Amino acid sequence: MEAWMRRYRLDLALSGGCITAGVDEVGRGCIAGPVVAVSVVLPMDVNTYRELGDVMDSKQVKPDVRRRLAERIRSRALGIGVGMASPEEIDRLNILQATHLAMRRSLDALDVPVALALVDGNRAFRHRVPVLPVVDGDARSLPIAAASVIAKVFRDDLMAKLDEGFPGYGFSEHVGYGTRAHLEALRRLGPSVVHRLSFGPVRACLNEEGVNYGS
Repeated sequence: MEAWMRRYRLDLALSGGCITAGVDEVGRGCIAGPVVAVSVVLPMDVNTYRELGDVMDSKQVKPDVRRRLAERIRSRALGIGVGMASPEEIDRLNILQATHLAMRRSLDALDVPVALALVDGNRAFRHRVPVLPVVDGDARSLPIAAASVIAKVFRDDLMAKLDEGFPGYGFSEHVGYGTRAHLEALRRLGPSVVHRLSFGPVRACLNEEGVNYGS
């Protein structure tokens, strides 16, 4: 059986034929920038699953391929909702609760009513829409994989804009992850207001000058 058909059968079984959103997040492991969650509603039909059969977890595809996939997803989607939790919210709530907040906001941003949300991972969260966690959902469920792709493209573009306001950190290259170059810039410049001050590598670089508010 082809992979797209296995996905179709799984999503159909999980949804029970209801209008369903796939939800995933990007940026949870970063030390700067928001966590971004996206909800995607796709038609539950064979043609859509065949056409989008090469959509997979965003981390497994190159940036140029990811952008092309994102355009194809947008052309087929019935609805797309984006939600974010800011660095300040991450510091205040913790990363898990902030991730769930971003996911709830992404569902709230949908302009299509849904009866179920399929969420990547093994943890559900409270929402007026029933939430069903799917382990390895970004590989097994097409709407979740689509949400992963849209979220990654959206967040990468956002981090490129932050790079303009906070030059020197290299946000457009590492998009907030704790790479060696990022940590070196952090030690040299100190944390900015888009860094997560509760995260160890950032907290260790706080100095008497305080936080960099950018240009």
